Amino acid sequence: MAPSSELTWYDLPELRRPLLLLAFEGMFDAAEAATGALQWIRERTESTEVAMIDPEIFFNFQEARPVVRLDADGDRVIDWPTTDIHSIITEFSRDLVIMTGVEPHLRWRSFSDHVLEVARRSRCEMVVTVGAFIGMVPHTRPFSVTGSAVHPELARRLNLSRPSYEGPTGVVGTINERLERSNVPVISLRVEVPHYVPGAPNPKATQALLRRLQQTTGVDTGYEELDGEVSEWVTRVDDAVSSDEESREYVERLERQVDSDEDLLPSGDDLAAELEAFLRDQHQDEDGDDPDDDESAGEGEESADDEVE
Repeated sequence: MAPSSELTWYDLPELRRPLLLLAFEGMFDAAEAATGALQWIRERTESTEVAMIDPEIFFNFQEARPVVRLDADGDRVIDWPTTDIHSIITEFSRDLVIMTGVEPHLRWRSFSDHVLEVARRSRCEMVVTVGAFIGMVPHTRPFSVTGSAVHPELARRLNLSRPSYEGPTGVVGTINERLERSNVPVISLRVEVPHYVPGAPNPKATQALLRRLQQTTGVDTGYEELDGEVSEWVTRVDDAVSSDEESREYVERLERQVDSDEDLLPSGDDLAAELEAFLRDQHQDEDGDDPDDDESAGEGEESADDEVE
């Protein structure tokens, strides 16, 4: 297919009720947990590249430098920080479109328009943004995954918070506002990563995101397959913490704090059923509406947790 501006399309297969999942490397991808989660989904399934966003106008290459390498023939090749879009045909009732890349530096409004085009052209029923932020969770406890949605009925059905944040935002906040203003349902999922273990990879944070994504959408993410890597990671951190008394006491304080503030999540089956009901109702409400009416108002708010995006 011919390129549309910076967005270039390849062959787009027929998709069944797809969801668009997106994550970007950068400040709000702590320990690369968010991009790692979407990479995990891509690597364990058969994916097809369907589009890409050229980086030329969206990046300051002094901040995100391209990488030069030698290919199999010994020729020099430059890898640019592109945004790649892949489709996945699943064995279940809905397929996936996955967008990953480096968080762009420039022209966020134009970039958000391209994301909207991807959602519309692939006929995605909903967009899910995933992120990761540094927090006060101890490595010995389940990692908290915060979810939010602007649409009040979607937030109610999935037990998500509604954004109330006002202030400086990131590119995902800009994308969310553009999608919401165009009546595309959006939810955001963000995992908390221990601030004293910020390095990548962090399989426990990645697994927490994958588990919540599966609980919320009903899409099989295979998060159980990471149990071995998670156990090894926890053991390594345990060994490092136990060798220092001050660190050990600090982790114990965090454990007491987390144990006194437990937030129970509805079952995955309940959440997935509520999501299906919401999307079904959306289709019924939109019969006869103009899908290109960009000025239909969503609520362009964000929660304090959204700022990590």
